[in-house]
Amino acid sequence: MTGNHSLYQKRTRPTEQFLLAAIYGAAYFSLFLLLGIMAYLFFRGSRILSLRFLTSVTSVWRGTVGIGGSIVNTLYIILITLGAAVPVGIGAAIYLNEYAQPGRLVRLIEFATEILAGIPSVIFGLFGMVFFVDVMGFGYSLLSGSLTLALMVLPLIVRNTQRALRTVPESYRYAALGLGAPKWHLIHTILLPAAMPGILTGIILAVGRIVGESAALLFTAGSARLLPRLKGDLGDILSALGGKVFQSGGTLAVELYLQMQNGEYEAAFGIGCVLILLALALNLLIKLICGGALRGRAGFWRRTGNRRSYLRRKGVLGKTGVLGKWFRERYQ
Repeated sequence: MTGNHSLYQKRTRPTEQFLLAAIYGAAYFSLFLLLGIMAYLFFRGSRILSLRFLTSVTSVWRGTVGIGGSIVNTLYIILITLGAAVPVGIGAAIYLNEYAQPGRLVRLIEFATEILAGIPSVIFGLFGMVFFVDVMGFGYSLLSGSLTLALMVLPLIVRNTQRALRTVPESYRYAALGLGAPKWHLIHTILLPAAMPGILTGIILAVGRIVGESAALLFTAGSARLLPRLKGDLGDILSALGGKVFQSGGTLAVELYLQMQNGEYEAAFGIGCVLILLALALNLLIKLICGGALRGRAGFWRRTGNRRSYLRRKGVLGKTGVLGKWFRERYQ
């Protein structure tokens, strides 16, 4: 310290002040823009929101306007799409990042995933209509739409998972392999938990694209608004829920498009409010599920002791373990 000034303190230049103000201005502008859009949307759409609007379906004969069927269809699309895309995407990223040798094939696959991520959704819709609807014989159904969306979000999940795995320090891998941990044990106990924030980001982005997609679903899933008939015993209910997958159905985004096309702007704004709330709820749910899995993993290690003692009990470390046998065979 010299006087009242620190050695690290320097004179602030006008250019730095301008850039700092521009950065803060851009950040606050983005925040206010988002809040403004949401406020206007809820101001226009909150008047139509009601329990009847959320649980009924639009019917000309009954004179009702509702989105119950569209909400159910949206949940079906999200669950089936994530169920098909997430395991394949994470598995492909693990193979490319941990098993495949760097070379022309890996570069070709990565280039293909980047190209697929930039293809317009209507092209995926045309492909899904030809392949899943006609060739595979699924018809206009939620299954056809879900498989089409799975192809759309697959590159997004693969690339985000790859980036997340690359951010894990190499010392984690060397330490685990040096202790004699098998490759898959290293991946599912160390790499995946460490890369979970990045993987979670990819899944959240995929959910956002699924919820907001309409063009591809118009070609593959249709626009029906029917609710499944939950009548009879438990077997009939489960049969109705399972059979819904092979029926046509329009999501909230498709219903919003149709309402805007028909001039029903109040209903369209109401659907927009539900879409935002649904996206926020799903993102929060995914974070809670992944956070609970990580806490469960940490609790597992606390219950079983540290990693070294766990590997010793599993026959990896120690004189009779895999690593000890390898040293004796190599150096004796």
